[in-house]
Amino acid sequence: MCDYTITLQNAADEAQIDTLLDLTFGPERKSRPSYSFRTDVSAIQDLSFSVRSPLSGDLLGTLRFWPVLIDGETAILLGPLAVQPDLQGKGIGKALVKHGLSEARKMGYRLCFVVGEHPYYAPYGFELAKPCGFDMPVPVGADKFQVLSLQNIPFDGLPKGQLLPCGNTCVDRILQKV
Repeated sequence: MCDYTITLQNAADEAQIDTLLDLTFGPERKSRPSYSFRTDVSAIQDLSFSVRSPLSGDLLGTLRFWPVLIDGETAILLGPLAVQPDLQGKGIGKALVKHGLSEARKMGYRLCFVVGEHPYYAPYGFELAKPCGFDMPVPVGADKFQVLSLQNIPFDGLPKGQLLPCGNTCVDRILQKV
């Protein structure tokens, strides 16, 4: 296990984050379906994290959450989550996800979605979204589209339907919440 700290991202992190995301997912990452939810909207600043080595200051990992809409309610989309390839499997990604979900709960979000590997996200409580009543308007594998009830509310008591990108109106609502 390596030594690191989790902090909120700032503008100075942007170039290193882009480099890490390209290294982790490849330069074609922006053509993936889930990236359509990140177009023309900023990540939620209070849910955008960097992991740095306290000794060198090197960027070790990153996680962002993005605003989305589900039946008129603002929810969040987790990702991308990226860790330096030589440090994967050492708990940095897990620490980022746990920290991010904890902060999202404190902020009052009720639903979190992710497009990713189910075996990785299931331990955090994520379930396959389609059987719970959620749809993705872009093509993603049914085994990758997942949902988590952040406040432990049963899904039958939460909004359902199609996940939609969040524009400026949605972002204004988020800023009023904080």
